[in-house]
Amino acid sequence: MALLVPLTLFTVMLALGVNLPLQAFQQWRRHWPLILRAELATCLLVPLAGWLLLSLPPAQALSIEARHAIALMAACPSAPLILRKAGKSGGDASLAGLLQVCAAVLAIVTLPLLADLSGPVFAVQGWDLLLPRQVALQVGQVQLLPLLLGLALARLLPERRPRLRLVLDRLANGLLVLLVLAVLVRTAPLLLQFSSANLGAIGVMVLLVLFSLMLGYLLAGDQVAQSGQRITVALVTSMRNPGLALLLASTYAPEMPGVKLGILVYVLVTVLVSLPVLRWQRRGLQLRGDRVR
Repeated sequence: MALLVPLTLFTVMLALGVNLPLQAFQQWRRHWPLILRAELATCLLVPLAGWLLLSLPPAQALSIEARHAIALMAACPSAPLILRKAGKSGGDASLAGLLQVCAAVLAIVTLPLLADLSGPVFAVQGWDLLLPRQVALQVGQVQLLPLLLGLALARLLPERRPRLRLVLDRLANGLLVLLVLAVLVRTAPLLLQFSSANLGAIGVMVLLVLFSLMLGYLLAGDQVAQSGQRITVALVTSMRNPGLALLLASTYAPEMPGVKLGILVYVLVTVLVSLPVLRWQRRGLQLRGDRVR
């Protein structure tokens, strides 16, 4: 597992870099107001909303592991799989790539800041030692480096790009399936045990994911409603970075294994909550398209 997780994420980001249109990062000139709103939401507003939910009296009864898991996932933006998810959900994969890179870079500043503030909020010892270079190293190795490598390969080998895309897509899909199976085999009993003992935490996770989806949907604005960009912004806002959250949990809370289980449960909740919302949004896009025709 220690090798499979980073290898899978590296391969997925490499494949996405090869698949990403070379002009994707030129979109900032046309969409910079949208990008600013989306980054504000995913890097600051979602973490603050998570902390607000955890400060409410019902959430005070949650286990400390569940509270840390929710706070970590809320604070970690830029999910590595967002480009693949956006492309399959009718969204704008190019915009998703730009938003992800911007969020990853901003996390180098926002995450240590949030970690520093989390001490008084959660009475956590040691989180204030989180340094920007630690976040930059994880983001660079797992996300930015393979993405930039994929973009470079696509530019240097344009005639081989279709074949390269096919090979990397198959490899990435195979590793993803293998990773999911490995995680389920190793943690399924523990996940069930954690979920049954933390039903209140699952409720908080559902509320936070729904809020994140609605926030992204509203901040996208009506002017992009028919282009699939609303789906993209909603996904970028709601999907968090479990790889970074697990790394921080392993580094700063090794004595609380329940934090890692809570992070995995949050990922499952995000997927389950997002599916009906995305189906509803795609149905709306199809209806509007039919009316135009």
